[in-house]
Amino acid sequence: MPLEIGDKVPSIEVKLMTATGPEDFDFADYVASGLSVIFCLPAAFSTTCHNNHLPGYIANKSAFDGLGVNRVACLSVNDHFVMSAWAEQTGALGVIDMVADGNGELAVAMKSEVDARGAGMGTRFTRCAYIIKDGIVQQVFVETARGSTAQTGADNLLEALKEQLAA
Repeated sequence: MPLEIGDKVPSIEVKLMTATGPEDFDFADYVASGLSVIFCLPAAFSTTCHNNHLPGYIANKSAFDGLGVNRVACLSVNDHFVMSAWAEQTGALGVIDMVADGNGELAVAMKSEVDARGAGMGTRFTRCAYIIKDGIVQQVFVETARGSTAQTGADNLLEALKEQLAA
């Protein structure tokens, strides 16, 4: 099971893609203050991730900003070369924070890993998403249907944020 509501985000070093190249940073420090929307996916360039998951967040970035979200990040167990190329090709660079968890250490620490060795892909993130405030998990979303982004897509997280802010 992924991190649960009330859990603190783990301290793991990963890489953030920037216009000047990858930057090492501690993920717990990254989400330590403010409101964060984090979506995790199995693989850059894969069909669902590339065609359905990431594009919704790019298209809705201003809506997240309007709800007071400080950062929207895409996490994947890919190396920083792949994440950088994917960010550039999709127009995500500078819009969505693209985070490379090359060794899968953050995926495991967040209890959000899936064993994809059967497909030759090793450990990957499962398709999930989090709303995090000041480093603490507020909401968790996990896909139950293969190839779906109904639970973890931008539209669902926008609705969840609206409900959370209205409460």
